[in-house]
Amino acid sequence: MRRMFGEIAGKYDFLNHLLSLNIDRYWRRCAVRRVPPITGTRILDVCTGTGDLAIAYHRAAGGKIQILGADFCHEMLAIGQRKSMKAGANGTLSFVEADALHIPVDDNQFDIVSVAFGLRNMADTDAGLDEMVRVCAPGGRVAILEFSSPQWQPFKGIYGWYFRHVLPRIGQLLARSAQNAYSYLPESVQEFAQGEQLADRMRAAGLTGVCYQGLTLGVATLYVGEKGGAGVGCPD
Repeated sequence: MRRMFGEIAGKYDFLNHLLSLNIDRYWRRCAVRRVPPITGTRILDVCTGTGDLAIAYHRAAGGKIQILGADFCHEMLAIGQRKSMKAGANGTLSFVEADALHIPVDDNQFDIVSVAFGLRNMADTDAGLDEMVRVCAPGGRVAILEFSSPQWQPFKGIYGWYFRHVLPRIGQLLARSAQNAYSYLPESVQEFAQGEQLADRMRAAGLTGVCYQGLTLGVATLYVGEKGGAGVGCPD
């Protein structure tokens, strides 16, 4: 998996924006708006990749928060570092090369723990959720942005055809990945828990008030839960 992401790192952002028709930017803005930072907030973004969600949080807070982006792919993090410097995030956004199942920080450290399109890539989903909850501070929130399968017809059929047949071919043609990274994408989404199944696993990890909301007719879903307390309720 690490090798696969390292191969496509240089074209990762370009292909994400191209293949999603730039809607991936909107999804991240939704996550930031619905799980917003306030001055002094401490954020951990796991599976941060090239840092898009971490940088979105930095911009939303005007640099008045501390953000740590963690990822196991060195090539992705190198690009994230360059992007953070360009965004003026020096001193507020830092990166660490680490497996999301073994995050090198103490318990109860972060007010927001986020992951965008990376939970399904973890070797053990439940262990990944446990680790995110471990480092989340009491009363803090865990936000998960993940691909999902639309249910509304005829969009479900049209999108399914594009996602299974067109997207992998375009992605593979442009990325030229020996690991067939863009064939892996639709396969991983189809096999991964969605909706109430994933919400139940978040509750089993110790989160309360877990809820979720589909974005762009269900192409992506935002899941939110709170560590302890009465729960945050569904995002607006």
